[in-house]
Amino acid sequence: MKYKCLAAALLSSLPLFAHAQTNVQIYGVMDAAIAIEDTDAPGTDRRTVVNSGNQSSSRLGFRGTEDLGNGLKALFNIESGVSLDTGAADSTMWGRRAVVGLQGEFGTLTLGREYSPIAAVGAATDILGQGMFGSNLSAFGTNRMTRRLSNSVNYKSNALSGFTVNAAYSTGENNVDSAPSGDLLGASLEYKNGGLYLGGGYHQTERLNSGDDKEMAFGAGFTFGAFEIKGNWLKAEPELQPEYTNANIGASYAMGANKFFINFQQQKFDRNDAKGNTVSIAYTYSLSKRTNLYTTYAQLRNNGRAAFGINSSSTNVTPPATALGADPSVFTVGLRHSF
Repeated sequence: MKYKCLAAALLSSLPLFAHAQTNVQIYGVMDAAIAIEDTDAPGTDRRTVVNSGNQSSSRLGFRGTEDLGNGLKALFNIESGVSLDTGAADSTMWGRRAVVGLQGEFGTLTLGREYSPIAAVGAATDILGQGMFGSNLSAFGTNRMTRRLSNSVNYKSNALSGFTVNAAYSTGENNVDSAPSGDLLGASLEYKNGGLYLGGGYHQTERLNSGDDKEMAFGAGFTFGAFEIKGNWLKAEPELQPEYTNANIGASYAMGANKFFINFQQQKFDRNDAKGNTVSIAYTYSLSKRTNLYTTYAQLRNNGRAAFGINSSSTNVTPPATALGADPSVFTVGLRHSF
């Protein structure tokens, strides 16, 4: 009789348990491609590789909300990158995003590891979706732009007359009096109205005692029917390091299941006049709402003072820093599935 009562109690709790889990979502992207890469560096030859994430970074994530009443919700999101070619994690376990927060009439407040205010502008104005080779992801990294913020407090307003404000504070957690704090302050303003998008953002980081690093981004986009045009200008001014500029202009055209892309990118270091120009073309074919094929070709021309590379969402083709004037190129064919 005791076992029957226990079984009945467990069965009666299942609907309640299932209901409590309906606001939790498991999602992800699995993206793999065959690529032919050539850094054009002396003593090297082109190679054929299997890559993960040449359109979108492969990932696994969990997100959910809880209704707290009176229009207030609790939310969370943890997301981990996956190297689909090897099965290994591509970074820290939950390094893509790891936040908990509250959402209501005041907007959204999150704590944890979050995308930066400038990242919002960069993502919204990259015709390649910060994915395929030639994307503006080449603007992010050491002594360049900051894309994700650890140890951060973040705020995003609800849209008001098309305007959205993003603000962030990331603490360097440094407790040495004689050293800079490492703190980052950032904000961005976005405007959306129909097919029009405008955005601008600014970061300032206390990295050195001699001065602060500064980052800025401006971008725009316009969609009219099957055509889309996007462009952006991204600049990093790290203290005691060369200023870096990345500018993009691109367009796409959708025709049924087919979509065609073209993008031009210029990268520069202002101090030594290093410059590199990249032309990218891409094509995607949708097999369903969640699955598509894609192909990309990108060619970068460096001047004699530069060794810039070509970036996709998870990989890059970059000559060694000593191979000044090398002209990298890449061709890739891949399959992307989201769930």
